[in-house]
Amino acid sequence: MSTALPGPCDGAAPPDAARTEAPHPRLILATCILASSLAFIDGSVLNVALPAIRTAFGATTAEAQWVLNAFTLPLSALLLIGGAAGDLFGRKRVMLWGIALFTAASVLCAAAPSLEIFLAARALQGLGAAMLLPNSLATLSASFTGEARGRAVGTWAAVGAIAGAVAPMLGGWLIDGIGWPFIFLLNVPIAAAAIALGWRYVPESGNPERPDPDWAGAVLATIGLGALTWGLTAWSARGRLGLVDGAALAAGIALSLAFLFVERRRGAHAMVPLAMFGSLAFVGLTLFTFLLYGALGGLMLLLPYVLIEAGGYSPTTAGAALLPLPIIIGLGSPSMGRIAARIGPRWPLAIGPLLVAAGFALAVRIGAEGDYWTTVLPPLLLISAGMAIAVAPLTTAVLSSVEDSHAGTASGLNSAVARTGGLIAIALLGFVLSRQDQALVGAFHGAALAFAALALASAAIAFTTLGKGRAKPPRGTA
Repeated sequence: MSTALPGPCDGAAPPDAARTEAPHPRLILATCILASSLAFIDGSVLNVALPAIRTAFGATTAEAQWVLNAFTLPLSALLLIGGAAGDLFGRKRVMLWGIALFTAASVLCAAAPSLEIFLAARALQGLGAAMLLPNSLATLSASFTGEARGRAVGTWAAVGAIAGAVAPMLGGWLIDGIGWPFIFLLNVPIAAAAIALGWRYVPESGNPERPDPDWAGAVLATIGLGALTWGLTAWSARGRLGLVDGAALAAGIALSLAFLFVERRRGAHAMVPLAMFGSLAFVGLTLFTFLLYGALGGLMLLLPYVLIEAGGYSPTTAGAALLPLPIIIGLGSPSMGRIAARIGPRWPLAIGPLLVAAGFALAVRIGAEGDYWTTVLPPLLLISAGMAIAVAPLTTAVLSSVEDSHAGTASGLNSAVARTGGLIAIALLGFVLSRQDQALVGAFHGAALAFAALALASAAIAFTTLGKGRAKPPRGTA
């Protein structure tokens, strides 16, 4: 998901057999924060950089969509398998290899002589992120206990949100000053520090007794999701469904069905155990996450793009315009987590998306001539307030909706679903990105109303599928 924030369950620590407090806890926390910040920064700064990258490569509408989705696709499809590989082969090892791959791919992005090489490097970045993100969090879970674990995970999530918040403005400043390639070179010193600290101070951990990763499921999920994304991207960019596009969509659907068949055969050893979907609450929360975070991911792409292309904003100003979203979510989420623990997640997860829907509807006032304070800020404040109400209760609700044995998988899957929602939303936005000037603004207004409908649907799903009882607290918190 291309947002300036961690995913909804990125901050939910999975259960772990290790309970011994590790030495050098602050350096371990710093390593995990630096590692995960690579993915959070990259996922947010590209929204501001897209117009400049598109111009530099002379990219078509569909190619511009792949600038974002080439990263999000492997991250969404392989996030769970990355965590499983860390359990089996060592979390420190997989995390460090993921950082190294991400860094090498970042340098290749900056130096890419063609769009094809650039997109390949973006895909390698996504693969590296799928390796480092789940294992940075799992390393925290293995290295801290009790209240210390809760504080460590909370700090990890908060700093990740701050990094993602600052990144668009910093990236815009780099684009305005020395050019877009330097937003990728920014990753190099961060990664070097993470590797140096991780190599020296992070203890190895894992769960070698777990079954082998579900490689067949991972391959089917990646290729199937890729085919669906490719077909939807080509369809939305051209405005019509061609024979090749339709064949890609059909192949994606067929591969997705094959994925479900494989997961059913593997049972409890599957990448996505289907037994989790025996819970109506979990099914509802999965749909809720897909719709709400799909709408949010679409907005985070389109808003800075429209501000730059139609509103005449500089990349720096467009990045600064997004600051209210992560700030309000970061400030509001802790208290909403406590409230949801007392009253249950049903009402927060119904009310939050209603505010988000109102914000999307109000975004139709954003235009080429409008003032930021009267046209852009009010809908952004509503969306931010709604997400602040929903983010923490969603994490609690997901962990409460499945058996304890599935808690880690459920949190990882929910995070992957959030990113997949953004992936599909971006694939469908070609009809907006292909427009210019006033036509771009009009298409953005139509997309904003569609996003409002998705947010309303997510509110209805939460209200009808969640019970009225209190939720148990997420694992790893006091």
